[in-house]
Amino acid sequence: MTQRRFLIIRPDRIGDVVLTTPLIRAVKKSFPGSFVAVMVGSYTAPLLEHNPHIDLLLTDDPEGKDSARSGFWHQVVKLRQLRFDTGLMPLPRERHAWMMLLAGVNKRIGVGTKLYQVLTGMKTVSRHKYIPLRHEADYVMDLGRRIGITTDDLKPEIFVPEEEKIIARQFFTQNGFDISKPIIGINPGSNSSSPNWPPEKYSHVVKQLSRTHQVFVNVGPKSSNLEKHFNSINSNIVIHAPDNLRDLIGLCSLLSVLVAPSTGTMHIAAALGIPTVSLFCPLTACSPKLWGPIGNSSEIILPPEGYCQGRCPGNPKICPFEEITVDEVVLKTISLVKNKMMGT
Repeated sequence: MTQRRFLIIRPDRIGDVVLTTPLIRAVKKSFPGSFVAVMVGSYTAPLLEHNPHIDLLLTDDPEGKDSARSGFWHQVVKLRQLRFDTGLMPLPRERHAWMMLLAGVNKRIGVGTKLYQVLTGMKTVSRHKYIPLRHEADYVMDLGRRIGITTDDLKPEIFVPEEEKIIARQFFTQNGFDISKPIIGINPGSNSSSPNWPPEKYSHVVKQLSRTHQVFVNVGPKSSNLEKHFNSINSNIVIHAPDNLRDLIGLCSLLSVLVAPSTGTMHIAAALGIPTVSLFCPLTACSPKLWGPIGNSSEIILPPEGYCQGRCPGNPKICPFEEITVDEVVLKTISLVKNKMMGT
């Protein structure tokens, strides 16, 4: 019997790649003995390391090592040599539509009806203008349903080997934390990818929580301006800017709760089964119905009723969540920590 050979391409951000892992798992389990390759950007590739459902992890960096015509054709040749029969593209990208066509991938399925999809003969699935609104992981799974997959298991997953957990334990121990006690993670940055509090609000949360708990603040790489808001807090707090996603994954795997806006770090925590407290905007493009954490215990905090109609600045990316209070976030965080300690 001829081996089925699948290529899944998802070249965008952290959360998007994490939410594609249910599709990857479903393809591998639905077609036993198949060969599954996944192509992502180099920055997000660490998210998929150690994933047992992936036979080959590929990267594509059109602004870097795979730029210009030579980079494109190098990728085409590589894909052609791998003899894929089916290609799935959850995110429309003209580059990858042509890449799969020229690589001889016979069955190609993407999202939407862009002109280049018509020109390349790509089959498509529609999101029907997000009516009814479903989760991004469910929309991604529509590509699997198009090839006969029937599962509705949308839980994302990230795999952490024990050696990475040991390194994370050593980091916390060397910074004075007792890893037998709860560690609360705070991820204050969003790089303007979603509505978010100003840093001052997060520093108030950290001050309150650090009185009674160990607090890990992930400010992200190259975030000196963000970091300064937390430097004055001296007790029970570690500020870190991991520039390697595997380092961040290992540290997140040891948290009791993560507090974050709608970001890739939130999706990493959810995929690891870490409880989350998340700040969200109810507008369709930002809604927790579309982008909320899946598969973990979570608290979604939205602005109060009427805020978006009366005080929204009109652009969700600059919304400061003025009416979401520090006390509300602190109380929900402590509640999740207690639930985790009791195993509920």
